[in-house]
Amino acid sequence: MAGHRATARGTLSGWLASALLLMILALASLPPPGNLTVPAYRAIWVAAAAVVLWTSEILPAGITAVLVVLILGLSGASPSLAGALSGFSNPVAYFFIGVLTLAMAVEKVGLAERIARFFLRGARGEPRPLYWQMIISFPLITFLLPSAVTRSAILVHVYDRAFSLGGVAKGAPIARAVMMGLGSLNRLASTALLTGGMTPIVAAGLIGGIGWGRWFAMLAVPYYVTLAIGAWSIYIWYTRGGEGSLLRPADENPPLQNPEVRTAAIVLAASALWLTDALHHLSPAVPALLAWTLLLSPRIGVLSWREFESRFPWANFFILASSLSLGHAISETGAAKWLAQGLIQMAPAVASRPYFLLGAILLACIPIRLLVPSITGFLAIAIPIGMEIGRAAGLNPVACGLAVMIIGDAVLFYPAQSASALAVYERGHLTAAEIFRFGLFMTAVAFLVTMTFNLMWWDFVGLSWRNS
Repeated sequence: MAGHRATARGTLSGWLASALLLMILALASLPPPGNLTVPAYRAIWVAAAAVVLWTSEILPAGITAVLVVLILGLSGASPSLAGALSGFSNPVAYFFIGVLTLAMAVEKVGLAERIARFFLRGARGEPRPLYWQMIISFPLITFLLPSAVTRSAILVHVYDRAFSLGGVAKGAPIARAVMMGLGSLNRLASTALLTGGMTPIVAAGLIGGIGWGRWFAMLAVPYYVTLAIGAWSIYIWYTRGGEGSLLRPADENPPLQNPEVRTAAIVLAASALWLTDALHHLSPAVPALLAWTLLLSPRIGVLSWREFESRFPWANFFILASSLSLGHAISETGAAKWLAQGLIQMAPAVASRPYFLLGAILLACIPIRLLVPSITGFLAIAIPIGMEIGRAAGLNPVACGLAVMIIGDAVLFYPAQSASALAVYERGHLTAAEIFRFGLFMTAVAFLVTMTFNLMWWDFVGLSWRNS
């Protein structure tokens, strides 16, 4: 009976999503508002259709990704098909290939199982400590592996192996809790560091004048507080009914083998390059592709080309690249800027009240984040607008820029918005609807924490959110 109800709910959801998609396509055929160009108007509706398809899973996510590229090119939302394919030339897509190859190597040589056995022994047969081990490790591992995508790609294999060794079924509550934390919270630990990936690098460049130490002082505590609230929420939601016990591997790990040593050395070398990017200024994609090359090289590497091409999740590559193309189209056509300015202008009553104006800026960022898959695209659009509006109203533009970054970075509405979430999603423990619901919850958490605790913290460390 429960299965029939689930099937009926799934069918109803599919019909509702299909009706919504048809409504979006009908609206896209109407003339745009007077101050919005046709390409920008169509880019907004293409993004809305993509969100519906990715969150409802009417079509496989990879097929949706290809459709997004085609519609961008054919509708005129992008100036040409070449422009619609711009995401496939973006370094982030190839960074994704490199880090997932690192994860494949870690799994193949047995490092994932070795780490999984260590975690299982530390959990002492209880599933809940396994979850909290992961949460506590996020800020610590960040100093070794600053990229959230790299950590997620490696840890997803580690925990999947731990579930297998511990007798945890796919989609079990503890498995879903771990995967939700890994996909939705892991990246928050990265942004606490200026060297923690694309989000802090792009945001710091747009805001300007913030060094590594100052960044950590202003953002580590706010991000760790947000991470802790999200972690407790996942824990309560997924483990409230109890969970049984885990199997405990009795045997000790054998000595490290040569392939494991070589793989670990390549991972650590790539991490060292990511941590020292302030010295060499290499794109994060360069260390990832160097690691990819070494791992597939004869005698040095541990993977063959045949293994790579057969095991790599190509659908995720298409999803990420198409989302980058979509973000580029929304940015280049001026669609997101028009939307952000329009949302702010809808609330003239708050213009003379700085605190409420900051809240209005953050609320205006939420639909932008929903429609712009790429976090870097969101930051490039929303931070300059938020800073300019804040500056004109007597707010500290730096505080406005940081607040905008947090409201966008703390939220994940669908897997295509994050390369690290894609690595987790493809393991099959979570549904797109689950991720969307948790994204809505984290939107409220990020907004409330920013408007209360974060503002007080910034005053405490010398960053007044009001202009003096």
